[in-house]
Amino acid sequence: MDMAYNIQDKLDWTLIFIVEFARKHRLTMKQAFNYLSRFKGIDFVDRHYDYVHTQSFPSMVADLTEYCHRKGGALV
Repeated sequence: MDMAYNIQDKLDWTLIFIVEFARKHRLTMKQAFNYLSRFKGIDFVDRHYDYVHTQSFPSMVADLTEYCHRKGGALV
């Protein structure tokens, strides 16, 4: 994690993102987390938090859906 950001803020943003991702794809929180973990979405958020937290949740849900799809995920 980039220590330039408050860890609690980063965790809070990531949790809200997972909630929004789950809602968009009609998944449970656990399913959304597992999917994002398996197809490297959580890793992407962690590595690029400086960018992703400045974007809207709907935009990032769409972008991460596409990213995970390119990594083998079935959601589109």
